[in-house]
Amino acid sequence: MNSMLSNLAFNNIIRMVTGKCYYGDGAEDDPEAKRVRQLIAEAMSCFGAGHAADHLPMLRWITDFERRVKKIAARLDEFFQRLVDEKRVAKEKKENTMIDHLLSLQVSQPEYYTDHTIKGTMLSLILAGTDTSAVTLEWALSSLLNNPEVLKKVRDEIDNQIGLDRLLEESDIPNLPYLQNIVSETLRLYPAGPLLVPHISSEDCKVGGYDMPCGTMLLVNVWAIHRDPRLWDDPASFKPERFEKEGETHKLLTFGLGRRACPGSGLARRLVSLSLGSLIQCFEWERIGEEEVDMTEGGGLTMPRAIPLVAMCRARAFVGKIPHESG
Repeated sequence: MNSMLSNLAFNNIIRMVTGKCYYGDGAEDDPEAKRVRQLIAEAMSCFGAGHAADHLPMLRWITDFERRVKKIAARLDEFFQRLVDEKRVAKEKKENTMIDHLLSLQVSQPEYYTDHTIKGTMLSLILAGTDTSAVTLEWALSSLLNNPEVLKKVRDEIDNQIGLDRLLEESDIPNLPYLQNIVSETLRLYPAGPLLVPHISSEDCKVGGYDMPCGTMLLVNVWAIHRDPRLWDDPASFKPERFEKEGETHKLLTFGLGRRACPGSGLARRLVSLSLGSLIQCFEWERIGEEEVDMTEGGGLTMPRAIPLVAMCRARAFVGKIPHESG
């Protein structure tokens, strides 16, 4: 499931940004798609990767890690610039993509929306919004397979609200509160950034009774906060119903808080909700055996599963009856 969910997340983001499809059956043998997939894979392998040279700068002259990162960065820049130039040339065929909208803003505010800014925004979305979404989807499906009563309840909600004659759309998400609660509970138990993004104090201050001089790096262990029994009832259990209580959602710190909170939190929630809801609506899901899915957490910046999810699914009968143009 890991690679399939990753491809789904990448396609969602990249199609939104560029209008192109580089993953899936229709793109498997396309030469350009193959080059892009390879480039993205290399970039993701370096993104967030720790290296000894981060702690011992002298090792920069011994290892080739920094050189590899710079080469990948140059190739990414070239790739993004080509996409921006293509959209600029084909401006009469304007589409509803992020690049098209940013180029429109560039016309009125050229000093701010430079090509450099546009490419940086593209990079942030693709690198920060894909792996995190895929990891969250995998944890959500794993939790649902171990809690079949929750899976049945959310499928009933989707069937009652959407029906069996069309597919779930983004506009339906506000009418699916239990689905949103499942996403919230997944983000609580398995935050894709368990230590959040590092913060640095801008002045001398106190945190938890400790003196923090100006310039001190502060890491927030959101994983521990989300499992604190002083804040959550039965914190280790997967209970989406807990978010039916008013104010519970505001206790989530998955995306940080305040001015330094993740600006893509709304987009992330919509993408995960839409993807998860569609997978639940269109497929019957089962574990591969009697034993529950192993929920051991692996290492890494986004806290993936230690063992990739393996599950059985089959398309529901109504899916084949939906006209192609409705999907």
